[in-house]
Amino acid sequence: MNTVNNETMTQETKETQDSTHDSPAQIQPDFSWDEIDTVLLDMDGTLLDKYFDDHFWEEYVPKVFAEIHKLTPPEARKQLLARYKRVESTLQWCDLDYWSEQLGLDIPELKCKIDHLIQVHPYVIDFLKFLREIGKEVHLVTNAHSKTLEIKMRKTELGPWFDRIVCAEEMGEAKEQPIFWERLEEHLGYNKSRTLLADDTAKVLHSAREYGMGHLIFVAKPSSRIPVKYSDQYPAIVTFDELIKGRG
Repeated sequence: MNTVNNETMTQETKETQDSTHDSPAQIQPDFSWDEIDTVLLDMDGTLLDKYFDDHFWEEYVPKVFAEIHKLTPPEARKQLLARYKRVESTLQWCDLDYWSEQLGLDIPELKCKIDHLIQVHPYVIDFLKFLREIGKEVHLVTNAHSKTLEIKMRKTELGPWFDRIVCAEEMGEAKEQPIFWERLEEHLGYNKSRTLLADDTAKVLHSAREYGMGHLIFVAKPSSRIPVKYSDQYPAIVTFDELIKGRG
């Protein structure tokens, strides 16, 4: 579960409205893989289709909450989106135990009930194979709660592709905070000037830029259900084959 403003809070509605406006022109990635030793990859929206998360938090949880509390689905959705908003960009935002307690629901169990919606983005496996072939160190770095991570790794079987998997809860801060990256550097021991981060969340890329991350990539189509929208600040891709072609 990621930040409200770009991932969960009315994401599909927001992006549909935004699609009526011109997306910024794509800033093409411009680097050589010879300049990169380490690759940090976000999970939800970057490697995995964020439609699962959007549907789960915006539609499925409000539906279940409405049934229990005798509300209409729109009433429940309005209440829950306001509650999500209050803790965005914090560890509570991603904490399934917190939301289970707050909402009186077994959130991990509900996720498992619709886990058929968990899907890997196109070309992700090809990209991970490519990174292995060219000898890069690859880490999954996610705000997702450890229970969410367990559900998604079990469903997708992506785990073995990574040298390390790090949840924000281990660092004590969400990725939107620059101190997260300082702690991650100490934890993983990478050279930040020779590290590439790919993420679909602008706030995360902002914090990584402030910290001094060497190479940043914005994922412009986090959900299969929303239009492509490029960043006006960061080099961007739609799918990871764009980082494979012509880059040995």
